[in-house]
Amino acid sequence: MYSFKTALLGLVLAAAPLAAHEDIADTYPQSELYSKPVEVIPHVWSAIGATAPPTFENSGHNNNLSFIVTGDGVVVINGGASVRLAQALHEEIRQITDQPVRLVINENGQGHAMLGNGYWAAQGVDILAHVDAIEAFKKDGDFILQGMQRYNREKAEGTNLVLPNLSFEDRFDIEMGDVKIEVLHLGPAHDPGDTQVWIPQWGIVIAGDIAFHERMPPIFQETCTSCWIETFDGPFTALGATYVIPGHGHPTNMAQVTRYTSDYLKDLRAKIRAHIDEGGDLAGAFYVDQERWRNLDTFEELATKNAGRVFEEMEWE
Repeated sequence: MYSFKTALLGLVLAAAPLAAHEDIADTYPQSELYSKPVEVIPHVWSAIGATAPPTFENSGHNNNLSFIVTGDGVVVINGGASVRLAQALHEEIRQITDQPVRLVINENGQGHAMLGNGYWAAQGVDILAHVDAIEAFKKDGDFILQGMQRYNREKAEGTNLVLPNLSFEDRFDIEMGDVKIEVLHLGPAHDPGDTQVWIPQWGIVIAGDIAFHERMPPIFQETCTSCWIETFDGPFTALGATYVIPGHGHPTNMAQVTRYTSDYLKDLRAKIRAHIDEGGDLAGAFYVDQERWRNLDTFEELATKNAGRVFEEMEWE
């Protein structure tokens, strides 16, 4: 088990501008998990996913699967991308504690948050998500499942769509063991129903996809980037978190996720605004200068797409 000093050293190192490369081999080949869970601070663990897109090789574990050991049960954040991946996480939890998993929180309505719900539901575990995330998964769940089945092939066997049985709108408070946990929806950000799990007594936020720092933030067709900036710079920053477990990438701090999330979005919007003011069109928007962010993983996959989507958003602002 990692000491608190070791965990702090890891956080300091993670705050350095390290690039996470897509060609890094699976760090935990004996498991469907991409990496073995590590104790970030005492009682809070995370299995850090690949920062590459989901593949058969990483079993769809390209987000962070975190859990909190409260003294009277375990709270898991993210159901996983398949029932097999959820089971692999549960096996790791059982090696760390004999406390039962009492709750799973889906951080949004994406596949790697919800597709593993069926495993947890079969264990009798309650599953919680924001109402907007549940609606998004209801709408797109079949498409998401089919996409996972294509890349995951036989690893997808047994996975079906299971919706959370608990929902919330603004906030859901949990008292379990010696821990008080605030499950929050602070406002629109990356995806409908983005959820942050905040533990004030320990100064740590399991941020989900409101915060990025090792991979480029993906901007979806429905993403409001100005809203994302407002939520990030306002209530999210106001939490005053010391430690941040982002949705993707290693645990870090607020300065680092601010640099690579809010600052990135502001920079891209400024470039697109200048392009529009100069009479530029959508085709030209794809080529605005984003070299400052090339060190981020998935830059090649996302940079031009992000620019096009921000142009379409800002064209009529």
